[in-house]
Amino acid sequence: MRAEMRVPLALLDEPIPDLFRSAMRNLAGGVSVISAGRGDARCGLTATSVTSLSLEPPSLLVCIRRSSTTLAAIAAHRAFGVNVLSADHRDLAECFAGQTGLSGAARFRDGDWLSLATGAPLLADALAAIDCTLERFIEWGTHAIVIGRVRAVRPRSGAGPLVYWRGKYHEAESGAGLEPVTELDLPLLGDLDNY
Repeated sequence: MRAEMRVPLALLDEPIPDLFRSAMRNLAGGVSVISAGRGDARCGLTATSVTSLSLEPPSLLVCIRRSSTTLAAIAAHRAFGVNVLSADHRDLAECFAGQTGLSGAARFRDGDWLSLATGAPLLADALAAIDCTLERFIEWGTHAIVIGRVRAVRPRSGAGPLVYWRGKYHEAESGAGLEPVTELDLPLLGDLDNY
C-alpha cells in the first residue's frame, strides 16, 4: 500500500518567502567572493550560490541578485572571478557582503589581488581562484543565473573552507574525521558522469 502525502491547498497558495529562506538556511554552503571589473570600476559580492555546471566545457554557475552592481559589471566586462574562501577569509567575506560599509573598489583594499586570463580580479590566496568569461544570463525572479566558461584556475592549499550555515560563518576543518576511500564498489556509485 502506497502512503500519500496530502498538503492542504491553502498552504500552496500562501506566500512563502520567509519560510523558504528559513528552510534554505539549513543548507550549508561554501563561501566565495564573486569579483568583476578593473581598477576603480572593480566590484564584488559574497556568495554561497556557486556550483560547477560542466566539465566539458569547464563551466560553473552563480546566482546573483538582478539589482547587484556586480552583475552589471559582469555584463559590462563579460568576465568575472570566483574566489573560494578559506576560514582565514572571514573578514573579507563580511566586507564583500556589505557588512563594513565599503562598496565598489574600496572592498579590494584588503587582500592581494591579481588577474589571469580575463583581467577579472582574483584573490591570490583563495583556496581556488577561478577566472571565467560570461557565457549566459538566465533571469529568474529576483536573481539571475550567471553561467561562466572557466578560462583559468589557480588552486592552492590552506586552511579549511569558510562555510555559511544558519546565518553564520563557520570553519570546515580540512579532512577532520574523514577516512580516505581506498576501494570503491563501483556498482553502488550510480552515474559516475555526475561526479
